[in-house]
Amino acid sequence: MTAHTASTARVHVVGAGLAGLAAAVELTAQGGAVILHESSQQAGGRCRSFFDSELGCRIDNGNHLLLSGNTAARAYIDRIGAQHTFEPLGDAAIPFVDLADGTRWTVRPNRGRIPWWLLRPSARIPDTRPRGYAEALRLRRAGPGATVEDLLRRDTVLFRRLWKPLAVAALNTATEQGSARLFWRILAETMGRGAAACRPLLPREGLSESLVDPALAYLRGSGADIRFGARLRALEFKDARVAGLLLVDADTVTVGPEDIVILAVPAPVAARLLPGLTVPDDYAPIVNAHYRYTLPPGRPAFTGIVGGTAEWVFRKPGIVSVTVSAADHIVDLTAEELRQSLWRDVARAWNLPAAPVPAARIVKERRATFRATPVQEAKRPHPETRWVNLHLAGDYVDTGLPATIEGAIRSGFAAAARVHQGRTPATAGPPAPARPLPRNFRIARARCHENRNQG
Repeated sequence: MTAHTASTARVHVVGAGLAGLAAAVELTAQGGAVILHESSQQAGGRCRSFFDSELGCRIDNGNHLLLSGNTAARAYIDRIGAQHTFEPLGDAAIPFVDLADGTRWTVRPNRGRIPWWLLRPSARIPDTRPRGYAEALRLRRAGPGATVEDLLRRDTVLFRRLWKPLAVAALNTATEQGSARLFWRILAETMGRGAAACRPLLPREGLSESLVDPALAYLRGSGADIRFGARLRALEFKDARVAGLLLVDADTVTVGPEDIVILAVPAPVAARLLPGLTVPDDYAPIVNAHYRYTLPPGRPAFTGIVGGTAEWVFRKPGIVSVTVSAADHIVDLTAEELRQSLWRDVARAWNLPAAPVPAARIVKERRATFRATPVQEAKRPHPETRWVNLHLAGDYVDTGLPATIEGAIRSGFAAAARVHQGRTPATAGPPAPARPLPRNFRIARARCHENRNQG
């Protein structure tokens, strides 16, 4: 093996998922010399698109819903110049259907942070009362070991039709296990900020076209060095620093005395590379079904499904996609069983023919994200390490958010800020996270006098 050295300080970003891309983009924007190492031949990690030869079209690996309240994701999109790859921001509207009785409703937060919409019966989830929504305040004071069901009553219509579908989707964890603190953070940064934070950000084509390809183009145009097929075998340490990157079937890359390394690899890989690093080690599956189907006009961009096997269904060009989070109960079913059962839910939700069932690609992510339980949350490492020139990035790092696109990008921004500033920033990454907003729920509670047991 030969060693390559550089005469100027560089930042080695290892991993080209969204965390690594966000770190590389931010550092490049600051004028830094960035080398991006990726073990595979494509960037994006779980958040990417690919051509499916069986369906004869491009599909996203999974479904990831971004909202206008995802401030780090929006900053990243602005930085890479990808605004034009998204549909114009529409209304703050989240449609649902309950397959148990066919009830349909749309959650429409109003402008401003005071939730006046809770006072209008026609705007609330059917069969709920305003006082029930104020129960979410309990999450704000959740202790480190509290779960969602410890603080929110599961025997209410509101829990079944709103809190549970939102929590399972955000945490990829069942509500009896999911962290109450992480769920509160999601609510505070989206619904707690009103309509301005709840408008969906929908790619025109796919995840790669909106979040990955523009980032690679930005990096190349800014002079970054992108190296695919660079699988990291080990790190070389010397005097409390990373001194080298030992690659598989390639030359060793020497890390100079002024160089920095950002390790933006999955948690199990980071644990293998770094002695003594504790990371989450319990993972939950996600099942996605992509149907080759052209919808008739009038169907919404996405819909939440209650009372079925499918949980969320998305309309994409020539494709109908379904996602089931925390999918332990179905992940071992055959692809044909999933194709049939999930389409039945889609057909009922969107009034489509139940037969014939369209051709579909079933994607099972058995280790999609760490399970967002209090036990696993306690295992999340801080971004800084005991090696002075090594920082961590990734959705498993302690960002205060569950393993989401927003959390991954925020961790990359935070790592870039450490490099740029030479210290640990006070927040998880630019822009600063939204402040929790309990006051709006207090106002609604003060104005309502319904029976405490209703809703």
